Amino acid sequence: MTTIPAEATKLSELTDQQKKSGLAAWLGWFFDGLDLHLYTLVATVFVAQLLGTETADPSVRKYGAFIMGAFLLGWALGGAVFGYIGDRLGRSRTLVLTVLTYALFTGLAFFAQNWWQLMIFRFLAALGIGGEWAIGASLLSETWPKKWRPWIAAVLQCAVNFGILAAILSVALMGYFVDLEQQPKWVFLIGVLPAFVTLWIRHAVPETDEWKSEAGRRQVPPLSDLFAPGIRRSTWLAVAICAISLTGHWVFMYWQQAFIKTHPGVSAVDQGGVIKWALFTVIACSVVGNFASGWAAHRFGYGRALCGFFSAYFLLMAVAFFFSWSLPVTFAFYGAIGFCQGVFGLFTMCLPPLFPTLQRTTGAGFCYNIGRVFSAIGVVFFGLVSMEIGQCLLYASFLFIPAAILALWLPQPE
Repeated sequence: MTTIPAEATKLSELTDQQKKSGLAAWLGWFFDGLDLHLYTLVATVFVAQLLGTETADPSVRKYGAFIMGAFLLGWALGGAVFGYIGDRLGRSRTLVLTVLTYALFTGLAFFAQNWWQLMIFRFLAALGIGGEWAIGASLLSETWPKKWRPWIAAVLQCAVNFGILAAILSVALMGYFVDLEQQPKWVFLIGVLPAFVTLWIRHAVPETDEWKSEAGRRQVPPLSDLFAPGIRRSTWLAVAICAISLTGHWVFMYWQQAFIKTHPGVSAVDQGGVIKWALFTVIACSVVGNFASGWAAHRFGYGRALCGFFSAYFLLMAVAFFFSWSLPVTFAFYGAIGFCQGVFGLFTMCLPPLFPTLQRTTGAGFCYNIGRVFSAIGVVFFGLVSMEIGQCLLYASFLFIPAAILALWLPQPE
């Protein structure tokens, strides 16, 4: 049995098991980000094409919101379903299943002939993406030294960010070979690539000693035990914080593209490029925010770090969308908001330790991804209301206030 050196202070002191687990989780998250944002980069054009209408048609906004809402709902269900499987089947084997799921159904989106088929494929792909989060987080929580957790969270979140940047780069490169304004479906074939990584994960990444020890001694408790005395307070707090904050976050992430596209400083010719650069700005700055939030958690604790970053997220969104700004200033606000998004990496390491070993992926997956249900409702709601998009984003910013307050009551993981 491999001994885990919790006293490790540098990379050279880590075991092979820890290094392989870290790489497997990082790659899973990297391809999460890739497959996640391939759709958002071509959403308006592809949905308009499937509907047989122009991109400015209001129905494109409506059905695009339905598709994104279904994706977020699938993300939530995937976290709960694969989290439950991961506590029974093991971390490594379940990680393979999650990656295969999102790779397969992202690729199948290429064959969608109408909007509801695309919605189904995105929903099914999201099951794997949501499941991979809980599995990867628990895998590292059980193998890497506890004192490294804030920095592990930052590195893992960077994997998602780099995956999103890879999606942007991939779409840009594909644009040289395929007219994506006419054939946007081709970008989904990029999403098949993660399937090849599962061959290595299945062969090289062992199950964690902690899971094997617990699985051999007793049965996995039912989902209802997350609300049993002793841990239900942590469950309810985590659910509330994730649901509220992720709703505000995903309203911004999805509708910011529509906002920047209609900015007075953007011409019709430049819209495609501006959308990509806006997303690039958000994600690039969030990489820095990942490590800033990790430092804050290490210095002040998870609760205070979450509170501080959520408060900043609210202030920046409120100011950005309450006033009218020039395009360069708007980009600056996008970058600052992206920096605040580093806070979501903290959930990676602060949620799993709140639960016993055989409830770890179930608990973390359920609490984090139940927020996707509410964020799905939020994205659809803001897609259907008639108010101007800037107003929608302004109102969504206020969700971070209760999230910041609740974060102060979140238990500090041991």
